[in-house]
Amino acid sequence: MEKANLVLSNGMVFEGQAIGAVGESIGELVFTTGMVGYMETLTDPSYAGQIIMQTFPLIGNYGVIPEDFEGDCFARGYVVRELCGQPSNFRSQYELDRFLKGRGVCGICGVDTRQITRIIREEGVMNAGIFYELPAADLSDIQTYSCAGAVALVSHREKRVFPAQGQEKFTVALIDYGAKQNIIRCLCARGCKVISLPFDVTAEEVLSLGVDGVMLSNGPGDPKENVRAIAEIKKLLGKLPVFGICLGHQLTALALGGDTVKLKYGHRGANQPVKRLSDGRCFITSQNHGYAVVSESMKGKGVLSYINANDFSCEGLDYPELGCFTVQFHPEAAGGPRDTGFLFDRFISMMGGKGNA
Repeated sequence: MEKANLVLSNGMVFEGQAIGAVGESIGELVFTTGMVGYMETLTDPSYAGQIIMQTFPLIGNYGVIPEDFEGDCFARGYVVRELCGQPSNFRSQYELDRFLKGRGVCGICGVDTRQITRIIREEGVMNAGIFYELPAADLSDIQTYSCAGAVALVSHREKRVFPAQGQEKFTVALIDYGAKQNIIRCLCARGCKVISLPFDVTAEEVLSLGVDGVMLSNGPGDPKENVRAIAEIKKLLGKLPVFGICLGHQLTALALGGDTVKLKYGHRGANQPVKRLSDGRCFITSQNHGYAVVSESMKGKGVLSYINANDFSCEGLDYPELGCFTVQFHPEAAGGPRDTGFLFDRFISMMGGKGNA
């Protein structure tokens, strides 16, 4: 393997071996704590503009399974401790290095991912670059990098229709800010026809379709960038049942006058504990976000329903008078636990006229 360097925006350098596509890249370096699910991670559009670092030391051991893809790969780079070159799984089609090459994603292995994770936890998320040769002392290109406009990059530009499995019960408009495929699967499996719409669709266009409910998807980047989407969500609230996930959760809060803040190092992985405030029950959830809704900003606007059990940040909000609820975590999982899949059933009940279920 050819030598490569991971250069952090604070000037620290980690030498390793190049993997994936030939090239160099700059992005926002983030870490994810999932032990499995690396293919779902790499194909999650919410990672657009970011260099993904896996904290679990061995990655690629079960190869590449296209059926597990959640979307296209928009990652800027990939960092692992050890990359498996000989996967063993009956579903595997080929090895992970080939996937990275085919998607144009350059990466690095053989670095101390535990040490780098501790640096990010202590100093916060930072930009980084993957280079063959060390750059000059000037790190301005790394330090000034921004993944602005990420939602427009990942959203599908055309309307797509996905039929219900079995008897069709409802029609759902999914506004695609970077939607994971399993959101669609979860809705279709519950008898919903899903009409996927681009991120810049208007409220009037959504309502003209005669749908029974609206799903606001996950997506990448700073939620406050999406000024037009926020305005359109505000027009939809109270007109139809609405269920928001991740970025959809944040945009709904902003539409109602709330605020969001960037987290020090975010929540990414398949083992994030979330507490339901109504009964104190804890759920293990899949998460991927670098921003959170400020709970205090939602007083008088929504009802706090879930909090993160580690840092107590906002993980869910209910809006009973508007027929809307949102969560920061991913009930569709993929990868990760399916403990909160019942939230899709709640959305189905709302569309069936059972209030906020």
